[in-house]
Amino acid sequence: MAEVATFATSDQLLIVIDPAARRTDAESVRIAKDVLSAGAATKVCLPEGPEEFARVLARRGSRRPVLVGDDRALMRAVSLLHRQRELAGCALSMVPVGGGLSLAGALGVPTGAVAAARAVLDGVVRRMDLLVDDSDGVVLGALRIPSLPPMREAPPVGATPLPSGSGSAHASWLRTCQSLVRTLVPVRPSREPLARVTRPGPARLRVEVDGVTLVDLDQPVEGVSVTPGASGLAEVVVRPVSVGAEASPLCARGRSVTVSGADFRYRADAVVSGPVRTRTWVVREGAWGLTLPVG
Repeated sequence: MAEVATFATSDQLLIVIDPAARRTDAESVRIAKDVLSAGAATKVCLPEGPEEFARVLARRGSRRPVLVGDDRALMRAVSLLHRQRELAGCALSMVPVGGGLSLAGALGVPTGAVAAARAVLDGVVRRMDLLVDDSDGVVLGALRIPSLPPMREAPPVGATPLPSGSGSAHASWLRTCQSLVRTLVPVRPSREPLARVTRPGPARLRVEVDGVTLVDLDQPVEGVSVTPGASGLAEVVVRPVSVGAEASPLCARGRSVTVSGADFRYRADAVVSGPVRTRTWVVREGAWGLTLPVG
């Protein structure tokens, strides 16, 4: 990341307040507006949904957009600007308000309303790398491909589950009814086996970094993570399934990462996508700018 420019308090700001932020923490929203309005000329917009959010951002003119919201608001803004091919020329600022703020914190944005608003007024733009996939999706912080979760245990065929909170009287009544039914109706042996707890096997994926295979389909893995690193390179970590002693992770760095294999889902920042059979991510060096505190 490199420092690009500082801002003067005379800059015009477009404060875009996400509806989730207004519902979650109206007091922090008010504080952010007061601090920003005291330090710069501002225009406040209150979009009610994604479509209105996109229109507001597209009509920003020369105003510098300031997002008041959570991680999803930041991801939405970056994705919109990327699809409009305006990301390189539009530096974003953010005051984190809402439930999910881990991405903002990891990127270096102060999580307090006052500190974040002061950083908007007095901070510097830092250019950051971005992961872009072959469907034009973006990743700001981290990409993760977890193993499939364990399946739930199904009840035996013909079993009648008890309602939650059933007492012994209900259970006794149920056993009496079942006994009566058995005396009246011949019981035929079920041809279906009883359901058991089944756990799908670990993921079998081929992971290639800059065309070189890091892990292939014959080596099951517990998970894969890809994060934008520095100088246009992605950090790739593959965790193989351990047998006996814990297996060491496989690490690599490169500009492009391709994952293929059986249908898999992936988490890009806070959004789960898929299933897909193959996906390629490419690092765009310094693709977007975010205002952060000086130092």
